[in-house]
Amino acid sequence: MRIVVKIGTSSLTDELGVIDEAVIESLCAQVVQVRDLGHEVVLVSSGAVSAGVAALGLAARPTDTPTLQALSAAGQSRLMEVYNRHLGARGVVAAQVLLVPHDFVDRRQYLHARQTLVRLLELGCVPIINENDAIASDEIRYGDNDRIAALVSHNLAADLLVLLTDTAGLYTSDPRTDPSARLIARVQADDPLLSVSAGASGSNRGSGGMASKLAAARTASYSGVRAVIASSKRPDVLADAASDLEVGTTFMPNDRKLSARKLWIGFASLVEGTITVDDGAVHALVEWGRSLLPAGVVDVRGSFDEESIVEVCSTGGRVIARGMVLCDADTLRSIKGKRTGDLPSAIAHEVVHRDDLVLLH
Repeated sequence: MRIVVKIGTSSLTDELGVIDEAVIESLCAQVVQVRDLGHEVVLVSSGAVSAGVAALGLAARPTDTPTLQALSAAGQSRLMEVYNRHLGARGVVAAQVLLVPHDFVDRRQYLHARQTLVRLLELGCVPIINENDAIASDEIRYGDNDRIAALVSHNLAADLLVLLTDTAGLYTSDPRTDPSARLIARVQADDPLLSVSAGASGSNRGSGGMASKLAAARTASYSGVRAVIASSKRPDVLADAASDLEVGTTFMPNDRKLSARKLWIGFASLVEGTITVDDGAVHALVEWGRSLLPAGVVDVRGSFDEESIVEVCSTGGRVIARGMVLCDADTLRSIKGKRTGDLPSAIAHEVVHRDDLVLLH
């Protein structure tokens, strides 16, 4: 079994941002335990920025991009030093891999990343992945490693994605404020994985939160990968998740696997606008698998260019799909509601081609 494990900043550091070596030591011991069972493990680790904050003695985590990027450079080496020490003590070599969104968007980079990661696994290494925050611009970075972990799972055709966090899993409501909140043990592939309300961030030290983990679980599901959200403090969490025991919340894989291109359109790209369509267009998209035509468009929001990624919504506000548009926002506003025969020949007669459309329900 090939397993991708992601651990967040809030699990790796204390309130001051100092790396908790006991947590990393325990994680490394579990990684080696799972490897001894015959599984391959890839680790996606946050914590570089927070470690940089502690290393430089700052009182709080800054918010401006240049400082955050500088801190990630200062903290990344310190983070890897701890992993190197604890994995090395168990006879395992750690290998640092820093990725950016371009590595998932560009087909050549995507294949090259897979080739490198697979070769590292063949050599017996544990790849430790982080987003390359030190050089990625704010406009082209993901900002949380949950999505990186889900995309790596797709890239490597992993069997399991484990998202370790500071909560026991997904609850029916926020357990910190609602004593009646119940842990959801299993989510089936046909359930709306993002229908549960979730906070954007559970800690001021990290950049993720339950919302980003739900998005990562959905990405994994559409990649045919089983995903688990569980507490990083649970003993033997990795081995138990590998055995499909009840640990946290398990998201079952979807039978409808998406190609790398459609996965990027649906889950890995930046959404730059919203197109609202009428009921007829919803039916044509969902039931007939048609392309989106201008006649079905009733509203256009946002400023986007040709080949941008947009969300397609019903008049009731439900997100139906994501897709790559064939015209810019201003052009679409000028042709919305018009039939194909009334369009100028120079304008694309499809708003989103079905090959560039990912249904989300």
